[in-house]
Amino acid sequence: MWSLSAWRRQRILAKHPIADDLWQRVRHHLSFLDGISAEEDQWLREASVLFLDDKHLTALPGVELHQEQRLLLAVQAQLPLLHLGDLNWYQGFHEIVLYPDDFLSPQRHRDASGVEHEWDGEHSGEAWQQGPIILAWPGVMASGGWEGYNLVIHELAHKLDMLNGDANGLPPLHADMRVSDWARVMQQAYDDLDGQLDQDPDAQTAIDPYAAENPAEFFAVTSEYFFSAPDLLHEAYPQVYEQLKLFYRQDPLARLRQLQAEDPVYQAHD
Repeated sequence: MWSLSAWRRQRILAKHPIADDLWQRVRHHLSFLDGISAEEDQWLREASVLFLDDKHLTALPGVELHQEQRLLLAVQAQLPLLHLGDLNWYQGFHEIVLYPDDFLSPQRHRDASGVEHEWDGEHSGEAWQQGPIILAWPGVMASGGWEGYNLVIHELAHKLDMLNGDANGLPPLHADMRVSDWARVMQQAYDDLDGQLDQDPDAQTAIDPYAAENPAEFFAVTSEYFFSAPDLLHEAYPQVYEQLKLFYRQDPLARLRQLQAEDPVYQAHD
């Protein structure tokens, strides 16, 4: 992957083997990987090693970062790329900075009348154009289940979005996808969510209302839901789910439904 020559790829994998018991602990924490195939499991295992070799994780004081924690982050980062081919999708950044908690970040917004507003906003993650990703460690550890939340995927979705320039909700689509279809579906769903919140700012929306901040956040939030609550996303915005299915070339909803049909653990919580 990432255009690595075969010899270099094998050298990295041989240098950083993952023990079976360690991998099982990681998989146990990440329940939203349940039901993937053996081939997909092996791809994620190797891709995570290559990701950690390619990216530098900077842990600030208060963050304990051992091999298992590093893998937990890497696997979540690699899941969106599972079927996207051997391309450098995460180009343009080399560092992930891990904070011990949510952090304050300077924000700037120019309103419709041209007045510029500045303030410090509390964030759990940020992705900078041609810069690092910043993640609050509690958010990373809270990710990986079927609860409709995944901080890692959210911020990495921004990086995919930025491959076309500024984040605007339009990542580079595949040749078999139409920009007009993507734009129409995403805009209609975004307008629907935004309209619900205009009528009632405290509305209990089907997906996180933060998705209505702007089209870039809509793509990032719906990407979270696509992998971690595909049933909720499909119920709320089925056409959005289908566009993301085409883009990520995965079908988490089919996997979840199969688990609910066949796995006693999932049947008990269905």
